[in-house]
Amino acid sequence: MYENPIFLVYICHMIKLNVKDETSRLRSVILGTAKSIGPIPTLEEAYDPKSLMHIKAGTYPVEEDMVREMDAVAQVFNKYGVQVFRPKLIQDYNQIFTRDIGFVIEDTFIKANILPDRERELDAIKHVLQQIDPEKIIRFPEEAHIEGGDVMPYGEYIFVGTYREEDYPDYIIARTNMLAVDHLAKAFPEKEIVSFNLRKSNTDAYANALHLDCCFQPVGEGKAILHKNGFLQEEEYQWLVDFFGKQNIFEITAEEMFNMNSNVFSIAPDVVISEKNFTRLNTWLRKQGITVEEVPYAQIAKQEGLLRCSTLPLVRE
Repeated sequence: MYENPIFLVYICHMIKLNVKDETSRLRSVILGTAKSIGPIPTLEEAYDPKSLMHIKAGTYPVEEDMVREMDAVAQVFNKYGVQVFRPKLIQDYNQIFTRDIGFVIEDTFIKANILPDRERELDAIKHVLQQIDPEKIIRFPEEAHIEGGDVMPYGEYIFVGTYREEDYPDYIIARTNMLAVDHLAKAFPEKEIVSFNLRKSNTDAYANALHLDCCFQPVGEGKAILHKNGFLQEEEYQWLVDFFGKQNIFEITAEEMFNMNSNVFSIAPDVVISEKNFTRLNTWLRKQGITVEEVPYAQIAKQEGLLRCSTLPLVRE
């Protein structure tokens, strides 16, 4: 039988998406880029209170430092044999935080409904999306706001950060609404969706959980990093404590939450990439038998995002 060699090559290079949780062995990922990031934003252009704070203080990070930090992460991925995709470069544009623009659950890629100003970031990963079965790429209606930092698959569960209060439209840092949570439930009817009402502030970075991964993240085997004040409802925080067990939780302080301690990234249950200055967290992780790959990421953290924010896993084992 005649076989078209071009068709065979196409089939061989298709990406078979698979993400069931936050910690299974990583095989393929989109890592953002800090190259050609453009000028320092104006105060009016700031998307979050931490960036706002550093713009005002004259301490906003410079491109050279952020490129160096992201290169360190790429080197760790290379060490562990992870396939790394990077966005196509958009001149003078911030493309660091790929987690915002999409996420994978099981074998499906969900395009995020992000801030309208950032739609170009999805165009910059078209070369990756073209390697995915188009029937496995979905997008919710425009009014269903959602970003990947708020979505965490965990086996039969999907944990989702949201903001349920009536003043939702007043917060540029409220990125996932309840309409999107409903659409997530419809898209994955076999999953149990658990949503968490997050604390938001446009002006105080110490009182703002931009995404769920800014105050919570599973690590290792049945363990989690957690910050109580990131949650508006104490009973929802308590649900997580009961779910994981108090003995399996590393509770971070307000200062550690501000520095993004919960925003590390797992390559495997026993391998985590973490910021080198997270001394208390990294010590705890090692006590759990987890290898900690330390990288410098303090400059990128000034934009209220860290390692999980700048990675978009496509395939985990």
